[in-house]
Amino acid sequence: MYGDTAAGRKRVAQLREQGGDIRALATRLVSQSEAVPWHGKAAEAMRERIKERAAHLRTAAAHHETAADSLARHLAEVDTHKEAIDVRAHKATSLVEDARTRAAHAEARDTATDESDAALLSFDPPPAGHKDWLTVTLPGL
Repeated sequence: MYGDTAAGRKRVAQLREQGGDIRALATRLVSQSEAVPWHGKAAEAMRERIKERAAHLRTAAAHHETAADSLARHLAEVDTHKEAIDVRAHKATSLVEDARTRAAHAEARDTATDESDAALLSFDPPPAGHKDWLTVTLPGL
């Protein structure tokens, strides 16, 4: 089985929260620098520097948001593939079980199995949840 998407979704939430915290920190720093009762060139230089730093913090927050969005899209794709793997594995298992039943009836009547049933009976399945299920070719699958 591939990646635990629940853990990944938890990380998405953490990234979004961190981005929000960083953005709030930037806002708080700017407002605190504006509230300092200090005037003159040095005060204005300090405030300007704080605004520049806040802009860098907002950029970092945006990167967190971008990372969270990318990870969320990736996790959705992983879930889609995991579901497709489960569907194909279930269908293949049903096909093989049906072929075994038909083969048992054919053996009881002393008749040969057809080619598609022979292919199903000789099928060696990939491990449960493995990506190879996406490329398995079987009659009826």
